[in-house]
Amino acid sequence: MNHNFRTIVFRCLDLLPDNLGCKMHHQLQNLLENKVLYVRINRTENTYHEFVKICEAIKIDINQKSIIEIGSGWLPIFPYFLLYLGQVSAVFSFDLNKHYQKKRIANFNSIFSKNYNATIDPLPLSKYNLPAGVHYCPGVKIINSEIPDADIVVSRFVLEHVTPDDIFEMHQKLRNSLKKGTRIVHFISPSDHRAHGDKMLSLQDFLQYSKQQWDAIQTKFDYHNRLRLPQYLDIFKSLDLEVVHLTFDTVKEGTAQFDLFKKVNIHSDYNSYSTEELTAGSINIVLKL
Repeated sequence: MNHNFRTIVFRCLDLLPDNLGCKMHHQLQNLLENKVLYVRINRTENTYHEFVKICEAIKIDINQKSIIEIGSGWLPIFPYFLLYLGQVSAVFSFDLNKHYQKKRIANFNSIFSKNYNATIDPLPLSKYNLPAGVHYCPGVKIINSEIPDADIVVSRFVLEHVTPDDIFEMHQKLRNSLKKGTRIVHFISPSDHRAHGDKMLSLQDFLQYSKQQWDAIQTKFDYHNRLRLPQYLDIFKSLDLEVVHLTFDTVKEGTAQFDLFKKVNIHSDYNSYSTEELTAGSINIVLKL
């Protein structure tokens, strides 16, 4: 969807009463999800393989491990890869929203079974057609939840949509609830998501705005904290979390994206950061409690 049109739609939804706005947003997402389902499955599979590669690099075997997922999204795509390909014992998926729908998951079960030769047996009393091993925990902040015993915590492109204060409190909660040595794996996309659908927009376009200006543009439906890599690291280090793995890419000089970046009038709030720090993207980080 064109980012200007998308912004208008979200701002209109944001003006509606919360229940009605969220309901219409849900219906719109369902419509769009049907059109890009296979794309989402393929992208999630790529992230799963990257997750496995990272776990191998830090010498963690996920087989029969218990995993907490932060951010469930609209379908249990990542939990199924963990359960059926990774052979984990259980996935506890937490989300602020309640996006899962029984009928849509029944359809997804059929697609996943066929594509990955998996036998999916939803529990007879499952509210969402989920199999044993996938535990859906919607409508709650993990900060306020009882944390199940788990070996690994993982999030996929979630942290950029969480307020800095909540990121701090979330990791403080995990640190205080899970056993020492537990790993937390985050995949973070800190770029301006509006640029994903507009090749003429810099991945750092939103860094031109002050906090007040950006807050006037975004809504609760497309919130992005705009944190740069050093800011994430400062939050983690303030809680004495050890960074045991970190990779990211940057915009390279001589590329079209670099040219777009140089045209952005970066706001003074970001003057202390280098070009590498401002453009660091596709951040994969592993923390150790």
